[in-house]
Amino acid sequence: MTLAFMPLSLTLTLLVTNASSISPGAAKEQRVWAKVGDLVVLPCQLSPQELQSSWKQLYEETVVRWERHGESSHKEPHMVLEVEYSGLLKRARSMMPRASVRKTGFRQGDFSLLIEPLLRGDAGHYEALVRYGKETRRCRLELGMVTVTVNPPGLLVETEPLLLHCNSSHPAKLVGTRWFHNGSLVPVSGRFRSRHWALSISRPTVRDSGPWSCELTYSDDEKVSATFNLPILGFAGPASPVVYAAVGSATNLPCLLNRDPSASGILGVSAHWSRLAGGDLEIRGISKNGSKGSFTLHLPVVWPGDAGQYCCAVSIHGTTITRDVTLAVMTVTPSIEGPVAEGSRLLLICSLTHPRGHEHFQWRQLSSGLSNGSSFEAMPRSPAVQRYYPGSTMELTRVSQKDIGTWECSVHGSEGRLGAVEYELYITG
Repeated sequence: MTLAFMPLSLTLTLLVTNASSISPGAAKEQRVWAKVGDLVVLPCQLSPQELQSSWKQLYEETVVRWERHGESSHKEPHMVLEVEYSGLLKRARSMMPRASVRKTGFRQGDFSLLIEPLLRGDAGHYEALVRYGKETRRCRLELGMVTVTVNPPGLLVETEPLLLHCNSSHPAKLVGTRWFHNGSLVPVSGRFRSRHWALSISRPTVRDSGPWSCELTYSDDEKVSATFNLPILGFAGPASPVVYAAVGSATNLPCLLNRDPSASGILGVSAHWSRLAGGDLEIRGISKNGSKGSFTLHLPVVWPGDAGQYCCAVSIHGTTITRDVTLAVMTVTPSIEGPVAEGSRLLLICSLTHPRGHEHFQWRQLSSGLSNGSSFEAMPRSPAVQRYYPGSTMELTRVSQKDIGTWECSVHGSEGRLGAVEYELYITG
């Protein structure tokens, strides 16, 4: 037998309860739960024993007719899909092109109906009539809807309260509701409040993004579940980032959203940078519709007076979210100002504004050279002989020609190297 349609290769994870193989005569009705917009499979298959005894007949002319029964017993069932003896495929107008059967499934005893995308009006009772050779089989199923919706709809901004609503078409009495986030049961306390089919979340954060699942338990002991992928717009990266910058260098203070608002059709997003200095609030920068959700503040030259806490306030549709960024400035203070006489004792003191307490310092000489009149030729040191000196203070007991060059003080934390500052050492004599 040849079917006049293309094969379908899609997958879906469904929650199916009380499902069984096709059975002759008045088959027990199965119930399949699915979500609006998904691909749903209404199963109708021969058991392995029936397939073994009937596989020869499956190569003969086979006809399959799927019907949907009306809500009232007085209404006549209407055809959803039919495969005739010739292999011609017919569909109801409302199911074009959403309904199909698997092309290769017939000879394997699989007559399941596939519907994609599933619409809310597709819920109801379905029946399949299968004839092959002298055999007749029936499959009866009830297609139920379960949905999870969010209010307000669309892309949500963190700190805005939201409501997740779970509902199904199950006729029995609801006796229990549970919610899961990323597969973990959500305790209904604090920011989370549950009532009947709904879960309210106050002050949501970016960590609340991702899959949320509801599990509904009914008085007939049946459990129904559905999943919703919750998008929340907020900041990316650590909650209170610290930027380490060398005095006199240029640096950028990050203010990055976890997704691009314009990609979701959200325009008019603006960001204001401010800094509290001397009791006054300084406006350091204003930008609109940052590139891909980035509102970075660029500081061309950093001085110790620029150190401190900055605030990036992003306004999205009347909601303002803020992220504090700390600028820590690194400096090197020598015990001798200007050129140092050969043989002198020199201390290089590395300091950091706004330390967090877990940082540690390390010194090394990046390059060395000999002074030749007014010129200075730097010669990089070999990594194999390069030495590191721990601590914030570097002591040179007797400065010599080999000490001329660039010295680097770097700061490190549990996350690795955080920043560095350089000092050029010149000697006389």
